[in-house]
This record gives sequence, C-alpha cells and structure tokens, in this order.
Amino acid sequence: MRRSQETAFREFAAARMGHLFRSACLLTSGDTHLAEDLVQETLGRMYVVWGSSRLGNPAAYAQTVLVRVFLAHQRRRSSGERPSDEIPEAPETAAQGDASLRLTLLEALRKLPAKDRAVVVLRYWEDRSIAETADVLHVSSAAVRTRSTRALARLRAQLGDSIKDFAAH
Repeated sequence: MRRSQETAFREFAAARMGHLFRSACLLTSGDTHLAEDLVQETLGRMYVVWGSSRLGNPAAYAQTVLVRVFLAHQRRRSSGERPSDEIPEAPETAAQGDASLRLTLLEALRKLPAKDRAVVVLRYWEDRSIAETADVLHVSSAAVRTRSTRALARLRAQLGDSIKDFAAH
C-alpha cells in the first residue's frame, strides 16, 4: 500500500472507529471486549481491500463487514464458550443517559437470535433501508421484513410496558 493510501486509511479508521464500536456493542449486546475484537477484525479486512474499486462508500462497506464478521463469530461461538459459575464484576464507567434503560435494552437484544439482532441494529440503529439490510445480510427484502417484525414482537414481549416506564425517567 502506498503511503498516501495508508494515510487515508488511518484517517478513515480514526474517524469511523467510534461509530463501528457503538454498532458492535449493540450487536454483541454490550460485550465491549467482543465489540473491540469485531471492530479490529473489521478494520483489518478493510485495510486489505483499501484502495480497490469496491470501496465506493467505505463507511457503508465497513458496516457491512462488521455485521458479517459478527454473524461469522456467532456461527463459530458455540464451540468456544466455556460456562462459569462466577460472574465477573463489571468495570465502572462514566454512564451517559439512563443506565437501567440501556441495560434493559441490551439484555433484551441479547435474547434475540443473532440474525434478528443484526436486522434490528441495521434497520433501527444504523437507519438502513430494507433493501440495504437485505444486501448486507445476503437475504431477501421479505426476509428482512419478516425478521424485523418478529424481532420487534419479541422485544415488545420481553419489555412489555416496562419500556415506557424507563423512557419516562
């Protein structure tokens, strides 16, 4: 890679890292360590193809890569999980907004299947269209609409009216 391309990639990575991390946190239901790994893998894959003609919109391409890396990890995950009877203490962080709402929403997202979670994050966090979401996930638009409807129904069933209580604070 030429120096000018490497500089451009570094600038892109620095500018998009925060957004990619936030999306990864939603995809992983708040697992910040896994989110960091997913962002690192995404940027590594972006580096390989940086400067090619495929990158008409690098930010959108990075989001697509992030979701695909997440889904690939979900398929591999079952063989790497190790159960534990001890829960580690959560690190203290400076919280913005309502922490209980955030934790409730992350827990509800965690209970969704990986593809449903990806649809919810792409459609409602990333504000992608149905067609864009279908393209990222390699499914039909009808599948995105179906998954979106079912995922939202599951979230409503899990959260019930309690989400209104949280939103009122």
